[in-house]
Amino acid sequence: MEQSSNQADVESLQKSAGRRRSLVDFFLGMSVVILFVAVTALAVGGMLVVKELRSELRDPASIHARLVDSGSPSPTPSYKMQNFAYLKATQSELDNTTMSWMIAHFGERKSIGSNFQYDQSKRSLKPSKKGTYFMYIQVTVNCTHKCEAGVLKLEVTGKLTCNVELTDDVEKTPVSKKCWTVTELGNDDLITQMTVSKKTKENWSLDQDRSGLGVFLVD
Repeated sequence: MEQSSNQADVESLQKSAGRRRSLVDFFLGMSVVILFVAVTALAVGGMLVVKELRSELRDPASIHARLVDSGSPSPTPSYKMQNFAYLKATQSELDNTTMSWMIAHFGERKSIGSNFQYDQSKRSLKPSKKGTYFMYIQVTVNCTHKCEAGVLKLEVTGKLTCNVELTDDVEKTPVSKKCWTVTELGNDDLITQMTVSKKTKENWSLDQDRSGLGVFLVD
């Protein structure tokens, strides 16, 4: 009789252990599924953000249009105009010099928010808030006559470098390029330095309407 009782206890313990293993396996499986879904969602979200940013870089005016609500004097919830700045090139000549910019106008609105200050004398753009910023340069260069091949380099205070390959094949002009980065900024003076060889700069002209510097606060 005692032997039968012990056997029943053993069988009960085995069944209980089996149920516990099943529950553990179930919860482990669910954890893996939840983790996979979360990672996938994060990856997809990141890809969509990058795709959207790349799409908007085709035209700085499209970014500005999203930053402000044309039917309302207040900024849209998704983007804050005060955290956005876009400057247009004011020079057409290629030279070894500090780039000169100007504030663009979209209707009655300026292309620089209250979070930024542009010092024309220093040719510097400065954010007033520390944080993570998306920064980009877009450049379009035209060949006005017979042009030499070379490289046009634009560098923003060690934060962003854009090398534009200039071709001597006039049929492949104008030459356009967009460069961007995500970087941490404090109260930095953002100054853009242009560098080009003496031979290359002759007969090349910067398209002022299609060349500019954009910065906006991400976080």
